Amino acid sequence: MLRYILIFLIVALIAAFFGFANIAANAAAIAKILFFVFLALNVASFLLDRLKRPGR
Repeated sequence: MLRYILIFLIVALIAAFFGFANIAANAAAIAKILFFVFLALNVASFLLDRLKRPGR
């Protein structure tokens, strides 16, 4: 589960870099949306991992 958390975080950071830096002006809106989607998936994965293993 930690692998998914790290993957979603990395993808969210890459999407944020392209979206908020206006490097790809045409794809900036899509990158911003992907940033928030993968950030939400990152948080959801983290919370599910914590709920699955409460003793850790």
